[in-house]
Amino acid sequence: MKKIVTSLLAILLAGCFLPVLFYYGVSAFQQKDIRATTKQIVTDIQQNTSLPPMAKPQAPQSIPSAPPQPSETVPIWDVSSQRVLQVPLREYVIGAVASEMPITWEDAALQAQAVAAHTYLLYSRDHNDTNALGGAWLSADPTRRQGFMTDDVLRSYWGTDYAANYARLSALVDEVLNTLITYDNQPAAASYFAISNGRTEASQNVWTEALPYLQGVDSSWDKTAAGYARTATLSSTQMHSALVTGLSIHTDGFRPEQYFSDYVYTDSGYVYMLHVCGQEVLGTALRSALQLRSSCFSIDWDGSNFIITTYGYGHGVGLSQTGAQAMAQNGSTWQEILQHYFPGTSLNAA
Repeated sequence: MKKIVTSLLAILLAGCFLPVLFYYGVSAFQQKDIRATTKQIVTDIQQNTSLPPMAKPQAPQSIPSAPPQPSETVPIWDVSSQRVLQVPLREYVIGAVASEMPITWEDAALQAQAVAAHTYLLYSRDHNDTNALGGAWLSADPTRRQGFMTDDVLRSYWGTDYAANYARLSALVDEVLNTLITYDNQPAAASYFAISNGRTEASQNVWTEALPYLQGVDSSWDKTAAGYARTATLSSTQMHSALVTGLSIHTDGFRPEQYFSDYVYTDSGYVYMLHVCGQEVLGTALRSALQLRSSCFSIDWDGSNFIITTYGYGHGVGLSQTGAQAMAQNGSTWQEILQHYFPGTSLNAA
């Protein structure tokens, strides 16, 4: 009788635990199957040549830190829409770099531009008349791809290359987004332009303030750039109209060959001042009136027209974008590029 009772208890206990054992057994097989399936999916994705390969992680070239959150926005005055855009900082830097440099340029050049754009944004916040810009720190014209492009404009501009271009540029920006160019522990006036005349210009010759880190440096690489020298032709009637409209200077009583004389040049070779029909005019003012590419120019009268030759493109102060690309092609890092064009500054965490 005792043996019968013992057997019955064993059968009852087995009946109770068998479902549990079955459940865990099935679960184990399911988890194993899930892991195997996941592994196979990853393998299939990696072997599918129609998909872009996963980017290899790169060692950060700047002070390591997490990028700012998307909620951190900056106010930008949109020239076309005449309103203030609230733009995430990261989006602004990406859009600024894309508007200033070809996406095909070297990594180091693009990253130098990213740090300069971020730094100049903060310098503008601290020094611009933000009230005149509706509270914005600086102005841009995304529609015309000037200064900054929104994501919608980037999609239109890059077309089918948008995904690949955005992935590359955003990865480069993320590596340097927490780095600023500073002077006396403050964001520097990290201005930039397209092409120099072979040397960058001192800030006081273009604006009002002499900044010690913007006093002109060698940028002889620019002389070999496409678009370094350009020639334009104006008739005497066109020149007269431009001088009256832009400078309120009339040419009456002066022969065309007498319009321009007594050139005074800066140490970097840009026109600082000259006489226009007997009046002293700053080179930057004449550049604006005639819409010249650079204030490094010469104007000659050939008997029928004025022949204007310009060297470089832009105001000439700070980072030469063409020079940055040349330095990057020669192996310079983005840090070396910035230290060259902004001597005496430091690279610090934002």
